[in-house]
Amino acid sequence: MESLKDEKTISKSVGRHDGGNHFSTSIDGVEIHASTEREQKMTLLEGLKLYPKAVWWSVFISTAVIMEGYDIGLLGSFYGFPAFQKKFGESLGNGKYNISAPWQSGLTQAMHVGQIFGLMINGWAMDRFGFKKTQIAALFVMSGFVFIQFFAKSIEMLLVGELLIGFPLGIFLTLTTVYAAEVCPVVLRPYLTTYVNLCWSIGKYISTGILRGFLHNTSQWSWRIPFAIQWVWVPWLVIGTLLAPESPWWFVRQGRLDDARKSLRRLRSNPLDHEIEADISMMVATNAHEKSLDEGMTYLDCFKGINLRRTEIACTAWSIQPMLGFALAGQATYFLEQAGLSSDHAFDMSLGSLSIGFVGGLVAWLFVNRFGRRPLYTYGLAGIFVIQMAIGFLAIPNQSGGTAWATGVMPLIFTAIYAVSVGPVCYAIVAEVPSTRLRSKTAALARNAYNIFSIVNNIITNYQINATAWNWKGYTGFFWAGFCGLCWVWSYYRLPELKDRTFAELDILFESKIPARQFKATKVDDTAILSEGACGDEESAA
Repeated sequence: MESLKDEKTISKSVGRHDGGNHFSTSIDGVEIHASTEREQKMTLLEGLKLYPKAVWWSVFISTAVIMEGYDIGLLGSFYGFPAFQKKFGESLGNGKYNISAPWQSGLTQAMHVGQIFGLMINGWAMDRFGFKKTQIAALFVMSGFVFIQFFAKSIEMLLVGELLIGFPLGIFLTLTTVYAAEVCPVVLRPYLTTYVNLCWSIGKYISTGILRGFLHNTSQWSWRIPFAIQWVWVPWLVIGTLLAPESPWWFVRQGRLDDARKSLRRLRSNPLDHEIEADISMMVATNAHEKSLDEGMTYLDCFKGINLRRTEIACTAWSIQPMLGFALAGQATYFLEQAGLSSDHAFDMSLGSLSIGFVGGLVAWLFVNRFGRRPLYTYGLAGIFVIQMAIGFLAIPNQSGGTAWATGVMPLIFTAIYAVSVGPVCYAIVAEVPSTRLRSKTAALARNAYNIFSIVNNIITNYQINATAWNWKGYTGFFWAGFCGLCWVWSYYRLPELKDRTFAELDILFESKIPARQFKATKVDDTAILSEGACGDEESAA
């Protein structure tokens, strides 16, 4: 699949640096470069041994994403939940109830709309106040909005609750992904960033499992209690976030180098002073180099110069997830009911799908550093294309019991392929591809691109599979297979390989306008940048 030209080496020198008082360091650029090489050659076991604290804090902070996956999974499963259908749906005249396609779209999209506004605030808040304060504020806001969901007496009130809770939930996903990228070395980056996707799957699994337990409970508590469970996460997440170290990269961008040193010491085991100084000098050098390119820290800067390409990659990589038609898997319970399965069997199959997604996320850890981001992403898209076509062809015969079960197996295979490729790898791409100064805002823009396409995807899918709307059933697969093919073409020509690259190296590769298919083979000499940064301006670090 890869078409690589001969290897070549590129180097880049910093154009200029602001004048001023230089901070004192005994580390020169050559030593920093040697330190960077050691990080690149670090094995997984060495990384775990040197950075166990970074792993722990990243895993803990990422746990907040479980709440987003839980709420999204809860709502999607509620559409096939009898007690919820009876409370908020309309009668079909045969003793059954159904949430109409417009209301399904409205409820699902309300959360995504809320996330759009929350993410724009998040991109600014992370740069202004840091990761810890932003997450704690989001946790408190979320706990307040759960009250609206819990006490909802009408579908209109529930719609307001979903809209408002989208604000804090949107913050968790990008904040945790960026935090994971900034507190760990290169070798651990793909594992900790893709773990965020695993947390999302865990949340959806928990929500579906809880609803499965309440399936035959016809009281109001069968849907109120699942909403209330969201409060369980808040207290211990707030306490843990208070104790966590702030990102050292954030301190460097703020010009607080002493705080950055303290943060690095908290993230490493047996930290050595000269290694800490080398890491700080590398961060200052990278930050200063990006500033030398007149790179600001606003949303507008994400669309200027070389950052436009980086923003395109991040936004498209995340937007591709909904463009694959993953709403079929996200609303698997309802989809399988429409395909002919009973509520019990539909929930069981949905739980099976989520279990496969969880295991697939673990399997992805074995592949992401071995094969890289680009191969996993492109081959994953090819596999999903085949599955969507199969779903379409299975809808051609009459929906007998056999074809209904065969159709039910397809979302399981879709989830398995997605969970080891496009699903988790996207998180690593979005965390790695932006510049360090624009990472939080680029991630927010990318997630908002995802939300916009998710809104379109969910609206269309709700009408495609809803019994009172288009009722396409399995024919929906043909529609999304077409989009999947287009996404594969983009990924082949535009998605670069980011494996084993430091942030300074990525800066050079994008500045040099290296084609995506040549990223892997191109060697980078970043000594010039690091040499300049070794005597960089402390005051200009921010």
